[in-house]
Order: sequence, then C-alpha cells, then structure tokens
Amino acid sequence: MIAYLDNAATTKVSKSVYDKMTSIFLEDFGNPSSMHRMGMDAENHIKGSRKIISDILKCDPGEIVFTSGGTESNNTALIGAALANSRKGRHIISTRMEHASVYNPLFFLESMGYEISFAPVDKDGHVIIDALTDLIREDTILVSVMFVNNEIGSINDIGAVSKAIKEKNPNIVFHVDAIQAFGKMKVIPKNLGIDLLSVSGHKILGPKGSGFLYIKKGTKIKPYIYGGGQEKGMRSGTENVPAIGGLGQAAFDAYESLDKNREKMYALKEKLIRGLLELDNVRVHTFGSSGENIPDLHEKILKTAPHVVSCGFEGLSRSEVLLHALEDKQIYVSSGSACSSNHPDISGTLKAIGVDGKYLNSTLRFSFAPTTSEEEIDMTLEALKELLPVLRKYTRH
Repeated sequence: MIAYLDNAATTKVSKSVYDKMTSIFLEDFGNPSSMHRMGMDAENHIKGSRKIISDILKCDPGEIVFTSGGTESNNTALIGAALANSRKGRHIISTRMEHASVYNPLFFLESMGYEISFAPVDKDGHVIIDALTDLIREDTILVSVMFVNNEIGSINDIGAVSKAIKEKNPNIVFHVDAIQAFGKMKVIPKNLGIDLLSVSGHKILGPKGSGFLYIKKGTKIKPYIYGGGQEKGMRSGTENVPAIGGLGQAAFDAYESLDKNREKMYALKEKLIRGLLELDNVRVHTFGSSGENIPDLHEKILKTAPHVVSCGFEGLSRSEVLLHALEDKQIYVSSGSACSSNHPDISGTLKAIGVDGKYLNSTLRFSFAPTTSEEEIDMTLEALKELLPVLRKYTRH
C-alpha cells in the first residue's frame, strides 16, 4: 500500500477522465479548426467542456478561455491585463503569499516598468483587506489575490476583497488565482466581483497541461500568444482537445459530488490534524497551533480548504530529511509548493504568516483528494511516530 498525500501538487487522473481522453485520442482526433466532420466532432468536445465549466461558474461560455494550465492562466491574466490597461496606470497590487506563477509574472512586469506593491497577510494566512486598499492609488490598474493558499489552505474572503477594491476604484481589474479552490468549493465569479479567474485541471483528477481562464465580458486584456486566432484570439494554437475534454469531465465530476467530496476530505483533514497535535513539537501552521487541545478545532478546520494541511516539525534540520524517510515507507508528501521546489528558498508564505524560525526549514504539506483513504492517514501518522524521534536524535548529533 502507498499513501499519496501530495494532491495539491497533482492528482491521479480519474477513470472517467481517462476514458474520455482515450476516446478522443483514438476516435475524435481531428483538428477542431478543420471544416470537415472529424474537425467538428473534435470541436464539439471543446464546446461541451466550455458548457460544463460555464454552467459551474454560472457565466457565459464565451467567458472561458482554455489554456495549458494554471501557470499560463495566471500569466495571461496578469501580463494581458497589465498591457491592456497601461495607459490608465502601471501600478499593480498583490499579496505576500501568492504562488510562483503569480509572483514571477509580476516581477517580469516590474522589469518592464510597472510598480508592484504587496499587501500583508495575518497570522492565519488571510490578506489584510484594509492594508490592501490603503495601497490603492489613482494609477492602480490590477489587483491579484489567491482564493485558497496552496501551502497552508487558508481561504481569502474574495467577495469582501473585491467589494473593498471596487468601492475605492471600480475600474481596477481584479484577478483571482482559484487553482486550489475550483473543485473544492462553489466559485461564482460574478457574485464575488471577479474579473479574471485562473484554474488548473490536474488539481481535480484531470490531466496535466489543462486549464482555463475566466475573463469577465468587457474586461480589457490582451493576448500574448498570437497565431491562428483560436479561443477567440485570446490563445492561439491548435487546441489540446483530449486535455480540454478531460478537464470538462473532471470539472463535471468534481461538482457532481462536491458536497460528498468536501465532507470526506474535511474528515480526513481533522483526523490528520488531531493525530499531528498529539505528537511532540509539531506546529499546524493553518491555526498557529502546537501540541495543544483546541476546543473549536472542528469549526476552525471548516474555515479552511478541505484538502491541505501544513505543519512544521521542530528539531529537524531540513524538511527533506523527513520527506525522504516517509518516501522510503511509500508515503508521498511535499515540502511546500511543487512549483517552487526548484527554488529552495524558505517559503514566502510561512514567513508572511510569521512562522517561528525553528519550523521554517522543517515544514511538510499533506494534501488530499476525494480518492484519499483513512488508511493512508493512519499509515502516515504511524510512520511519523516512528520516524520523528530517530531523525531528531540524528539531527542533534
């Protein structure tokens, strides 16, 4: 048996998604831009996925642009909106705990002469709204705030953030990275005041290389991929029909079973957290808690995303030591965001929420999917009980 608890990095493709993609690969493999029947059959898969997603988001199908994943969606949103609105200003605001696929496009824009400001977050990982709105100026054109943090699972009150931004300047474009939120909770962009919303397929039992960007009708944005004009000119290039078909199937499945999946993952999360808090010198970052009984733990858990737990283990020199010790027992976890693993600097998220230095280098992330079992949680907790005393003893010497 293996325990795969790295689902915030990527999930296993579901059987229904696999079957959908296989049929497209082998049967409906025409180019969706072709005029003949096989081209139209391929195009119908794109239309079908666009309809599924627009129904979930309660938006117009024309507001959905398919991409190669969350990174491209975030880049398109940030760079495209910045370029399209540069005559109004060149000031952009984000937060101190965004994903690398938001930070790095912002740093690129900074190199192009844009000014970037970062709003602080509180100890639980929520953007401080008053501090964010204090940063808004006449030349502010774009604000980007993530929905669910990929490292600790905190949930921002996106509706309140949007309301505060729009009250101060209704012309600001509001972008939301919803990569860890979509498929885990209801997301209605118009109700939340979102102009641009990024999603990735491989976080919800869909294929890697799939994603979409919601673009509210009337939002000023420019493409940065040019060619044959696919996706209404916003994302040229022959569409990846199998991936788009798989994404649509994954989205349909996620929202068809949303309540059941959330209930299951919340139960797994509480089981893991209660087990972790029984161990010595372990800090659960989402709540800033270490080795203590939390009377309202259940209610606190329900205020976070159902699928992410981040905790630090005091007495370890590096999180990778414990990560690989767990790997030897066929337990797979993460030391943080998978997309940041090529940059081994200390997590900006953990620093932003004020995590004590003794935990910064020894933090692991455990993350679930609807396919995760209780047995995987039990297996992980037993392994931690066995490994931590040994690794801590080795570290001291």
